[in-house]
Parts: sequence; C-alpha cells; structure tokens
Amino acid sequence: MAIVLVLTLGLAPFTPEPHIWGKIKWVMGGANGMQIMDYFDFVLHGTPWVYLILELIRYFKKRPR
Repeated sequence: MAIVLVLTLGLAPFTPEPHIWGKIKWVMGGANGMQIMDYFDFVLHGTPWVYLILELIRYFKKRPR
C-alpha cells in the first residue's frame, strides 16, 4: 500500500519533475514566497514518503534474525 501511495500521490505530477522534489528544493532554498497552500501541498505530497519510511522501519524491526 505504501509503495502505491508513493508512486501515485508522492511523485505526482511526474513531469517535468516530481512535485515533492520541487517543494523540497524550494524549502531547502529558504522557502521564499511560499504560501499556506504551498506548505499544505508539501505535506500532502510528503506524507506517503513518511508512511513508506515508517512501514520499512516496522518491517525490518519485525523480521526474524
């Protein structure tokens, strides 16, 4: 489920670059000119990535050694 979310919502739109990548560059560059909607968009496209990371951590913690 997490992979499907990342591939659809997390990376959309795919061209010219994934939306989350553009938002990350914008935030890392100081977030000059970002409005409330841009922050919401950043959270919306970033949430699937956080979910995927948490699921991977949970999976590797449960794995028998």
